[in-house]
Amino acid sequence: MTGQLPRTARSDARDNRARLLEAARAVFGEQGLDAPVRDVARHAALSPATLYRHFPTKQQLIAETFTEQRRACRTAVRDALLDPDPWHGFQSLIMRICDLHAHSRGFADAFMAAFPESMDFAADRERTVHAVAELARRAQTAGRLRLGFVVDDLILMLTAHQGLLHAPLPARVAASRRFAAYVIEAFRATPEKEAALPGSVSLHA
Repeated sequence: MTGQLPRTARSDARDNRARLLEAARAVFGEQGLDAPVRDVARHAALSPATLYRHFPTKQQLIAETFTEQRRACRTAVRDALLDPDPWHGFQSLIMRICDLHAHSRGFADAFMAAFPESMDFAADRERTVHAVAELARRAQTAGRLRLGFVVDDLILMLTAHQGLLHAPLPARVAASRRFAAYVIEAFRATPEKEAALPGSVSLHA
């Protein structure tokens, strides 16, 4: 029996940690990083003291909350750079980054430096910017990307994209895909005639 209590305590601690991270993904995903950590504790049905035992700072909570999104971002960058067609790689990276941001306001906030204390997200952002710069160079050389494109256009695009993130999740995901498709057409060296776009959507849905 003496060994049972520590194992039970560790199991409870793991369960509480998992509940807190699941709650944080839901709360920050919908409300953004301005959401108070007490809302996370409330969503997990745990006390703030329990939350702070696992995550002494909000920065630590956020860094662990978005581990999967950060991994997906790195994968999107890697896949785009490995694509033998630089224009296709460029398009796929734009679409995947927008989709990650649309699914979580909190991740978008952190990625766009609204939470500058987290160096992990700054590294992800820089990695993405460098990848876009390299893909742009290749796609321009191939004659697929307009020569006027500069890397700052990516930041401009993502800043505008944040305006969609206050809509309900299904609406903002659909709007994000349409927005990304419009932006890609604007970046294309020779726009396609009547290029197909994702269906229209109401942001009030």
